[in-house]
Amino acid sequence: MLTIVSDLLLTDCFLIKGNVENKYTRLSQVLDESRRYFLKIRDATLIDLKTCERVETPLLHVNLDEILLAHEFLDEGGDQHARLLAGDTELHRVRAFYTGKLNLEIAGQLRPGSYEADDRLSRRFFILRSPKVRGFDDHGDKDLIGLGELPYVIVNKLRLSYIYDFN
Repeated sequence: MLTIVSDLLLTDCFLIKGNVENKYTRLSQVLDESRRYFLKIRDATLIDLKTCERVETPLLHVNLDEILLAHEFLDEGGDQHARLLAGDTELHRVRAFYTGKLNLEIAGQLRPGSYEADDRLSRRFFILRSPKVRGFDDHGDKDLIGLGELPYVIVNKLRLSYIYDFN
C-alpha cells in the first residue's frame, strides 16, 4: 500500500517522514506556534541516520526540541514565508552548525535577522532557502540523498550552535 507523506523532520538520530496530525496551516507556522511539547506524526517512517534501518509506525510523537530541520512537500505558493522571500527582501547567505550527536552543517539563504530571538516573524523556527545539508553519510539512501535537493528547510533556531552570516 502506498502512503502519501507531506512532512519531513530531521533529528539527531532519524529522518522522519509522515503526516503531522491536526495541521491547520503550513508546517512552518505549526512548528513555530505550537504550545505542545510533542508533535503527532501519522503514518510515520523513521530512517536511522547511521544504519538506514527503517521503522514504520501508525503514530509517532516527536519532541519539538529534537527537531533540527523540517520540510513540507506541498506547493509553496500559499506560504507567507515564500511570499516574503520572493518580494524585495534582501536575503543573506549563511552557514549554520548544529553540534551534538549529529554535527550538521547547513548553508543557504535567509531573511536577515530571522535567526534572532527578537525576530518579529518567527519564534522558534525560520525558513532557509536553497539549503545545502552536510554532516552525515547518506549511505546511498534515496530519502537521505533527498535532503540535499529540497528547495527550502524549516530550521529550529533554538538548536543552532553557530551561525556564520556572510553579510
